[in-house]
Amino acid sequence: MITLRPLQEDQYPAYLAYFIPDYADEIAANYRLAHGDALARAKQETADLLPQGVNTAGHVLLCLLNDDRHVGYLWYKPDPAARAAFIYDFHILNAYQGQGLGKQALHALEQDLREKGFEQIKLRVAGDNARARSLYETSGFGVTGVNMSKTITA
Repeated sequence: MITLRPLQEDQYPAYLAYFIPDYADEIAANYRLAHGDALARAKQETADLLPQGVNTAGHVLLCLLNDDRHVGYLWYKPDPAARAAFIYDFHILNAYQGQGLGKQALHALEQDLREKGFEQIKLRVAGDNARARSLYETSGFGVTGVNMSKTITA
């Protein structure tokens, strides 16, 4: 059973060690940036969004636990006025993938948010991330839009 626990300040560096390179890879792939530029952008965007790390007001960083074992991370931003939450990051550690923990974590988040009066969970998934898209679709998420881009060549 998945438990959602606030990420502790001493766990934040490990979270960044996973998140920054992972996000940089997504930026590089989706925006056709060189890896160094994508890494710099990932660091800057994360610093802008989470200036006080785990203590940044308006953001929730969670550690996902399964039987007291750390199995992943979840970062979301609640919007109480809209009764919605936007997932910025959701990750099951590689060693625990393929065990149904992703679905359990999303279900736990949904229950927690429902108890707090929220009515909707939103997220963005990279177009090339078929595994994540499948997880979200089988968990009841629907497509609400499609991001598109075109590289203009000289």
